[in-house]
Amino acid sequence: MRTKHIAVKLKGWIQAVVAVALVSALAACGGGGGSNNDSSTTLNGGSLPASPTQQPIAATAANTVPITVGRGVNGVINIPAVSVKICAPGSTTNCQTIDNIQVDTGSYGLRVVSSVVNPSLLSALQPITIGGAQLAECATFADGFTWGTVRTATIAIGGETTTAAIPMQIIGDKDSSTVPTRGCGSGSAENKVDDLGANGILGIGTAPTDCGTTCSDPAQAANFSNYFACPGGVSCARTPVPIAQQVANPVPYFPVDNNGVIVQMPPVSNTGAPSATGTLVFGVGTQANNALTGVQLFTTDAFGDMDNSVFNGTKVQAFLDSGSNAYFFGDSSLAQCGSNFAGFYCPSSAQTRTLTLVGLNNTQSNASIGILSAATLFSNGSNYAFNDLAGQIGGNSSFDLGLPFFYGRHVYYGIDQTANGGQTPFVAF
Repeated sequence: MRTKHIAVKLKGWIQAVVAVALVSALAACGGGGGSNNDSSTTLNGGSLPASPTQQPIAATAANTVPITVGRGVNGVINIPAVSVKICAPGSTTNCQTIDNIQVDTGSYGLRVVSSVVNPSLLSALQPITIGGAQLAECATFADGFTWGTVRTATIAIGGETTTAAIPMQIIGDKDSSTVPTRGCGSGSAENKVDDLGANGILGIGTAPTDCGTTCSDPAQAANFSNYFACPGGVSCARTPVPIAQQVANPVPYFPVDNNGVIVQMPPVSNTGAPSATGTLVFGVGTQANNALTGVQLFTTDAFGDMDNSVFNGTKVQAFLDSGSNAYFFGDSSLAQCGSNFAGFYCPSSAQTRTLTLVGLNNTQSNASIGILSAATLFSNGSNYAFNDLAGQIGGNSSFDLGLPFFYGRHVYYGIDQTANGGQTPFVAF
């Protein structure tokens, strides 16, 4: 089980403008102002597929909130961020609105770095206990992990508020010496704002909690639980945790507009843009502004995966993940970047790759993506929004359609309600 899809989420891509060899590619698009509406865009002998052109709706209704991509807290590219309001359980005054919370459709639940929470609020958010022991979680992501206690809070986003306090993770509120040696610690610790590239993570994917029965069943939890009981705050050991006490996706706890979300991002230039502003819409088919029409719908597993998708003739697990800042997949025919941009692809000309998405409902559709050299894109150190950035993923069994896929699209997520006899999880666009 994983809280986050297995995909590299690279950070800190550039601190200064560097010289690159592919300046002709920039010139071919008018110095970075290329049209998003061309049937294709030619760059340095290659071509990109037509870019989608949907615009986000205005974030003026109660079930909406603006999404911003820009420099953010630490200059990390392609980080979509919203503001989230956290209140102490039962209080309407001991609250704090925290900006720069990453919108992540590939994970589930709210996680906030402890250093950005006001001391008065933090002290009111008491850790959940299991058998008298403090409950903590090691949330494992592709590029590291977050370690901290599980606490309850009332969550408000835009005009939507959870009907009660729900479990969330406070990142970095426990000393690094308490990180368990078994079951946690793969990759780098991301317990500070600079490490995370955001003040927190808002996981709003298809699952209602971040672990489910894997962590509630004692037999499975003994080997796979994300959760740890820490008697006296130390000596943390894996523990089963009832689903009601697991870190929860806030959306199912809204009184209305609680069956899913729509991530709407504007088109951006093929050579990048300094910023982008989209809209996060809550609910699917619950209001006039969130109708499920004119889209292809793919039913998925509980975590939003389409396991029967195909790339380069090989079956892959495909997923649409706003929390990944590039496309990530394995392709030995694409040149890799040097050490300056390790992990990204740097083809000598523009490239197009096509993935066949296959839902559990057998809906099939080809998704064509464009790829430009990361070195070319990063030559403009003022750009933070990119629609054709790609990088490596371990092996050839996964294909991560990260944030570049979202530009110019409305991407729908239906939250898994099968435990209550409701809808099957799905994605649509």
